[in-house]
Amino acid sequence: MNESQLILADFLPKKLSIVQTIGLQEIDLEKLFQGSKGKHAKGINYLYIHPDAEKVFKSLVQNMTIIKAAGGLVRNGEGEFLFIYRLGKWDLPKGKVESDEKMRKAAVREVEEECGIKVDYLGDKLTTSYHMYVLRGKTVLKQTNWYNMGVNKSPDLIPQLEEDITDAKWIKKKKLGELEENTYPLIAHIIEKIK
Repeated sequence: MNESQLILADFLPKKLSIVQTIGLQEIDLEKLFQGSKGKHAKGINYLYIHPDAEKVFKSLVQNMTIIKAAGGLVRNGEGEFLFIYRLGKWDLPKGKVESDEKMRKAAVREVEEECGIKVDYLGDKLTTSYHMYVLRGKTVLKQTNWYNMGVNKSPDLIPQLEEDITDAKWIKKKKLGELEENTYPLIAHIIEKIK
């Protein structure tokens, strides 16, 4: 939700900053999303703890439009990670899944299209992330499956300009922390997993 997060958990997570606990009656995704647009709400993490967080999540999204997407955390032969610069923030390559396409295949296709490379290795699913945005006046939920991927050597990158990607770079692991200052919370979470 913009720069804010709604965290549903069955335990109290550690290392959370600016946390506001909320009750189930306060979890209205549309209202939280609209509220997260304010300048004072930026970076707030909303936390709801429940023994069956997955069931709560399913009930919250049952009437929402869900757009499926897939992307990759790509490592090259030198151990560097692929990041793209899109709309003023560092991001990972990803895109919408076509109606007849499998998630894993879509992830590879999107990475290859957005960065002009050939993926040599498709690994396991790293995580699934969710974020909300407005599409044609309606709030939608984007579900993105992220996969570990690899390429041989260190191929040149060609950013897909028509997708607003103005740069693509291989970043050394020790430099990943520098990206966290100018990325999305979901991407920062993925960076934390690999640092």
